[in-house]
Amino acid sequence: MNILEKLKKRWDGIDYPFLIYSNSELHFNDITKRKVVDLSDIQSGDVVAIIGDFDPQSILTLLHLIDKNVILVPLTSDTRSQHEYFFESALVDIVIEGDTIKNIKHTHKHELINHLRKIDHAGLILFSTGTTGRPKAILHDLTLFMKRYETTRPTLKTINFLLFDHIGGLNTLLHTLFNKGTVVAPKSRSVKYILQICADQKVEVLPTTPTFLRMMLISGLIPDSIPQSLRVITYGTERMDQPTLDALCELLPNVDFRQTFGMSELGIVRVKSKSRDSLFMKIGGEGVETRVVNNVLEIRSQTRMLGYLNADNPFDDEGWYNTKDIVEKRDKYFKVIGRTTEVINVGGLKFMASEVERVTLQFDGVELAKAEGKLNPITGQHVELTVQLASNSDINKVSLKAYLSKILPKHMLPKRIRVSLIPIGHTVSYTHLTLPTIYSV
Repeated sequence: MNILEKLKKRWDGIDYPFLIYSNSELHFNDITKRKVVDLSDIQSGDVVAIIGDFDPQSILTLLHLIDKNVILVPLTSDTRSQHEYFFESALVDIVIEGDTIKNIKHTHKHELINHLRKIDHAGLILFSTGTTGRPKAILHDLTLFMKRYETTRPTLKTINFLLFDHIGGLNTLLHTLFNKGTVVAPKSRSVKYILQICADQKVEVLPTTPTFLRMMLISGLIPDSIPQSLRVITYGTERMDQPTLDALCELLPNVDFRQTFGMSELGIVRVKSKSRDSLFMKIGGEGVETRVVNNVLEIRSQTRMLGYLNADNPFDDEGWYNTKDIVEKRDKYFKVIGRTTEVINVGGLKFMASEVERVTLQFDGVELAKAEGKLNPITGQHVELTVQLASNSDINKVSLKAYLSKILPKHMLPKRIRVSLIPIGHTVSYTHLTLPTIYSV
């Protein structure tokens, strides 16, 4: 039985929608009645890029392509400037956008793609972000990936904040479909719109990012605009700071905050926050192992990718993956405190940029903070700090320096402080996943 047949059987007799898109309700029976683009010339093993969104046509085409055992490359129009690079790196044979199908001629081959074709398995190619160099093409065995949805699990009404080319966005869609839930696909990711659609559609789960949550705090729309239906807010893809989490927990006492952690290279891993106001989390689940080597988290997962198509294998001989996340460990819980690329070395004394940022964020009037190590001919590096002020705030640099001097040791004190706008999402992503990075209030 193929995926569409399984889903038809699961949704038989259910009269509520599985998708709310552009304020329209879509039942599963409605989507299966839609006319699908002609896929008759597409064969098992073809590498097919689909440029779409969580709209009815894209979802139906996606499900049909999985049933045809193709190697999927989900993309969005937002990354159009990179599409040629993606097509080349993923060895794309066919591009589908709406009703348009385009063939791409090339003679390139890759042993990992040939392996999937040999065993007649579907594939999934995602592209990394937040890493040095150009995005890496990450290849998964989609046939194995889909097995996680065979076991039914509880589901809540969820807004799909993440995008069509994001492993988390795809996971939300498939989890909802296979567990007879309802997913809401937003048209905009502004704070005002997201909170309004959460209220209008009685959304229960909001998966988002720390940056978006900081924008929520700045907006002044919470707690009054938070609907009573909202039960869970999950956050991930970048490091959360404790002051933001504390403020949210105080303002929204009836909402459960849960941290997420994942990497496209490793597939979906299960995470459990120690408590709603804690940044410590358990990382694991079936087939997932963790260890800490020199304070850096390493993970071994049975659901890991087959490999990169355009880069060297990142796994060691025993299958361990170095996340480059520096962690603090307490019992079975981990807290990410930074990246190996964020270590600052001043005269041989090493510390994380996040330690300076954490202290700076506690100063009244500071909305965002970014600490960086800059080359220094005497000490090797020194700290420079950029702060973004909250609206209607005005701080004195001398007062800020005096505050930092009381808390931070001398080698961690910034030699220069700038007051400027900080690009949203400046923190290096520790999940290597594609995310929307521009929000507005």
